[in-house]
Parts: sequence; C-alpha cells; structure tokens
Amino acid sequence: MKIGLEIHVQLPTKSKLFCSCSTSGSTPNSSVCPICLGLPGSRPFLNRQALEMGVLIAKFLNCKISDKVWFARKTYFYPDLPKNFQITQYDSPLGVDGHFMIGDKNVGIWRAHIEEDPGRIKRVGRSGEEVALVDYNRSGIPLVEIVTAPDLSSPAEARDFLTDLIIELRHLIDVTGAEQTMRVDANISVGEERVEIKNITGLRNVEKGLKSEANRQTKMLAAGKRIVRETRHFDEERGVTMPGREKEFEEDYGYIGEPDLGTYRIGALAASMTVPETPLVRAARLSEELGIGAQAARQIVLTDWALADLFEVLAAKVGAEAAMSWTMGPLSSSWKDLKEKVPELREDIVGIVTAVTSGKMTDSEGRMRISALSSGQEAAAAPAEDVGDLDALIVQLVDEHPEVVRDYKGNERAANFLIGQVMKATKGKYSSKVVAERMKKELGKKV
Repeated sequence: MKIGLEIHVQLPTKSKLFCSCSTSGSTPNSSVCPICLGLPGSRPFLNRQALEMGVLIAKFLNCKISDKVWFARKTYFYPDLPKNFQITQYDSPLGVDGHFMIGDKNVGIWRAHIEEDPGRIKRVGRSGEEVALVDYNRSGIPLVEIVTAPDLSSPAEARDFLTDLIIELRHLIDVTGAEQTMRVDANISVGEERVEIKNITGLRNVEKGLKSEANRQTKMLAAGKRIVRETRHFDEERGVTMPGREKEFEEDYGYIGEPDLGTYRIGALAASMTVPETPLVRAARLSEELGIGAQAARQIVLTDWALADLFEVLAAKVGAEAAMSWTMGPLSSSWKDLKEKVPELREDIVGIVTAVTSGKMTDSEGRMRISALSSGQEAAAAPAEDVGDLDALIVQLVDEHPEVVRDYKGNERAANFLIGQVMKATKGKYSSKVVAERMKKELGKKV
C-alpha cells in the first residue's frame, strides 16, 4: 500500500493572498472585493507575509529553496472559483525535495508552494430539492500546499504524520486550531493505479477515509476488477468513499504563467531566515542530550513550552532524573496555577528542588512549598500554645549544627537544611512560613 498526501494549510495572515480583504469575514460574502471576486480589470498583488510564511515552512521541511519563483493560472470551471482559474505555483514552487521525520521514518516532501483558496459551496434544502449557495469570503485566503512522496504505508501512519506536522506548524507559524484549517487530498494505491480522496478534514476522517478506500480497492482487485484513476469523496456519515469525477492529469488544467504578477527572487530572503526550534525537534534534542525517554521528552514539551524551559533549568542544576521527577510530578500537577507566576517564581522553584535533592529539605516539605507557591498561600500557622515546643526544637537543632550557623553568615539559604529537619521531625505540624521565621530568628541570634 502506498499513500501520498497533498496538505493544504491556511496561513494565519490578516489579509488575503492577492488583495487587502480581511481573512476573518463573519457573514457570507462580507469580505470580498473585485480582486478576490475576479471582476474584469482587477489585478492581484502579493501578500509578502504569506510569502515569508511559505518560505519558512519550506525551509522547515528541509526543501531546496528556489532562488526565483513565479505564479501560474490553473484553469478549471467550478462555481466556487469566480475567475475560472486559481492562482497557484506550478513549475516554480517555493521548495522541492524535502523531508519530514515521523519517528525514525523519513517521509519525502516533493514540493511546497503557496496558492489561493477557492470559495465555499454550501448546499441547503431537502434531498432532491437542494440549492447551492456560494460564500466567497474564503476565496483568496492564502494556503501553503505540501505534497508528500507516496512513502506512507498505512492509514494509521498517515494520521501520525499529520498529527506531528500540525504540532510543528502550530508552533512555527502560530496556526491556531490547525486541524480545522487543514484540508487533505489523500492519494492511495493498493495495486498499480491510485485514487485521490478529495478535501478530507480532521485527522480521524483522514484515517477512516483511507481505510475505507483501501478495503474497497482490495476487494475489487480480489474480484479481478480494474481500479479506475479517479477522485472520490469521503462520506463521513456512511464511512465510505463515493465517486467524484475521473482524475484529471496536469495537462488538463491548462497552466499558463500569471501575467499580472511578476517574478520574485526569494533566495536572499530564505538565506536570512532562521527556523526556530519546534516542539518535536526540541523533544528529540532533550532525549538525546539528557538521556531521557523519547515519549517523556515529548510529553514535557507538549504540555507547555514554558514547562520545558523550567525543566531544562532544573536539569542543569540537579540532573535530568531529578528534574524529570519534579517536572512530571509536583510542577506538572500544579502547572495551571504556576504557569503565569513562573517568571517571578523560577528562582524559588529551583531553590526548593535543589534543596530537596541536596538533602537540605525533605521531599514532603518541598512538595508543600511548591503547592504553597502555586496557591499563593501558606498552610495555616500552628496553634500558639504549640510554638514553645517548636522553639525548643529549633534551639536544639541550631546547637547541634554549628556548621549551619557558620554558613548562614554568608548565605541565608543555609537555613533551609534546618528548616527541612524541623518539618521532618514535626511531620508538617507547623507551616513552613512559621518554621522559617523562627529558625532565621534563632540563627540571627547566633550570628
């Protein structure tokens, strides 16, 4: 079985690819102009931000970047295409011959290019009496099309590929809800001839559509029938693919150069771009550099980028194993409340974990302190009548550890060791705030 994907991702620009209309029109046909409606005399102009995003994606996919690119008209007649042609890139894509890793497998990327989206057709009414309505708000929205080699060998692998690609693109170009703004044409062949399933949305539907088509082709071949090269559509309700039209060949589209747009030199632009570290690339680096499991590294990075930042700081201080334990334990469980406070609390968090791993603070006290930081509150103070017993214990411990008194003169954090001993001995009977205040008061007397 061979599967290749043509992935269309909407680029998150504020204006369309060849005009200044907004990409966020709410009511039907509210964000249109003569250019995206293809009216006579209108002339397109290129959205530079969309071009830059397309080049960045091509670089991320390890493509060879063309120095000079231009656009073409792809001719076909359909109500959602008011010009009767789509402005796309044909023989001069942004990038070619790239690859994308899924686990240990290298999936080839044949090309990446930008093009405009057509409009949207909505059919309403009872079956047999339907009326087709066209909304041109989507017409002209910038897309990047990514075409893979037929290197995927199962519907599940195709879904995994798209899952990882969405994760990376969401971080790379800030595609919000990428699964909803991504449409897939899936080419699949069980025998010699391939069939294209058009316009699938949603990861689950990609996998289900490919499974259905694979079963259909397998049964036809087993019955001695011939697979016809055609386009089909996936019926989500019935879970089967349905015939569309016979598959066009490239020459059927009558490509010609777009005369209203010039030639663009993008070599210098591509060379000036630096591809930022994406989540799965970062997870792979953490796994390799720190010797942690690939799945654990992936979980940390995908939980939150700032949590991964904190993990790397902790790993440098206390080692990867201890950092993993605290990151996936107390920090992760309190992350919802901690996340916004991390910039000002990072030093405190690192200090607590360092104190625990060095034996100067108990694990339970450390967890208690992390919890207190996340809630912004300390545990209730011990009853007043018990404080005398606490003071006696503190005096005893200070007398037994003159080395802490010496260290405390130059570093107040030396008190953390004795604070931890008190918390351990009293089994959390007193709040860490009360213990810390009284311990520092006693140490201050000795200093």
